[in-house]
Amino acid sequence: MEKKIPMRQCLGCREMKPKRELIRAVKSPEGEVSLDFRGKASGRGAYICPNPDCLKKAIKAKALERAFSTAIPQSVYAELEKQMEAGE
Repeated sequence: MEKKIPMRQCLGCREMKPKRELIRAVKSPEGEVSLDFRGKASGRGAYICPNPDCLKKAIKAKALERAFSTAIPQSVYAELEKQMEAGE
């Protein structure tokens, strides 16, 4: 029997993709938003393609704010873009 591949929807392009191909944005229990490249951080997760264009689409559509039910400051978005470019 084949192993089931978990699928998640990208907040930017809205496409369903295998979870391993996506970067997890996470809101920690303390309310801090960051990118989780390993998918192990605790907190509420939302997924984005490893493509800066998808992050820009998600920011424009306020998809992260809806996913985390909180207002996200512009400084956090700038930090997310830096983290994605660095690719940790």
